[in-house]
Amino acid sequence: MNIQSPTAVLLPAIGRPSIRVPLFSHAVPAGFPSPADDYVEGRLSLDEHLIANKDATFFVRARGKSMEGAGIQDGNILVVDKSITPKSGSIVVAFVDGEYTVKTFIKRAGKIVLRPENPSFSEIEFKDGQELQVWGVVVGTVKKYV
Repeated sequence: MNIQSPTAVLLPAIGRPSIRVPLFSHAVPAGFPSPADDYVEGRLSLDEHLIANKDATFFVRARGKSMEGAGIQDGNILVVDKSITPKSGSIVVAFVDGEYTVKTFIKRAGKIVLRPENPSFSEIEFKDGQELQVWGVVVGTVKKYV
């Protein structure tokens, strides 16, 4: 899965007031319906929920199908934090061989592999002299259904 070029990077709006919407304490089942609770757990600000470090966070739009198994669809906006050090299993935005990509960062037998989350795509295994630049760790996605 590629991402749009860094010129298409979106930055969070810093200093603007947050919009807080009700967060209900009852989880909604994705199967059979259940009676609704009338209890509000609190108010949720999506920027506070998704962004831990405003100065190190950016958004970028995903392109392609290689990360569908991780729930990242073509066109989703990724929330990326540059201040997080990736660990094995982290989803990262990386710069490899002149292109940006989104993959799962894996440490295997002392080597780093970038794994797609779609079996139709191949892993990126790094050879001696090949450089990997991790731009940040994906901490969330934003997707619209309507």
